[in-house]
Amino acid sequence: MQAKGEFEVKRIPQDELDIGQGATVGHSRFDKRFHGPLEATSVVHMLALMSPVQGSGAYVAMERIEGTLDGRRGSFYMQHNGIMDRGTPSLDLSVVPDTGTDELTGLHGRIAIEIADGKHYYTFDYDFRN
Repeated sequence: MQAKGEFEVKRIPQDELDIGQGATVGHSRFDKRFHGPLEATSVVHMLALMSPVQGSGAYVAMERIEGTLDGRRGSFYMQHNGIMDRGTPSLDLSVVPDTGTDELTGLHGRIAIEIADGKHYYTFDYDFRN
């Protein structure tokens, strides 16, 4: 199954720390609102490291999403793993196994994110396990 839509995101910087050799580590909170087949809100806690080399770094994050997915109500967690290698991004955004609640029990899948013209879009490929 696949769900596609748009989402808004608000970044709330928390802490940033210079860890030496020109690298920094920062913690940010993001509040999101999803529209379309995924009608939900979420809170993301992200830990990011920026290297001293322009365009290189990485982040990890945990996200709790609550709302409806194609009319099924519940919540679930996503795990983010992002790398930026001298400007070339890669992102793995996966449902944490067995975190779906209520009508989303058994949910598994991946979300792809695209940013175009300042807007954020998601494509959620998912299914349910018995």
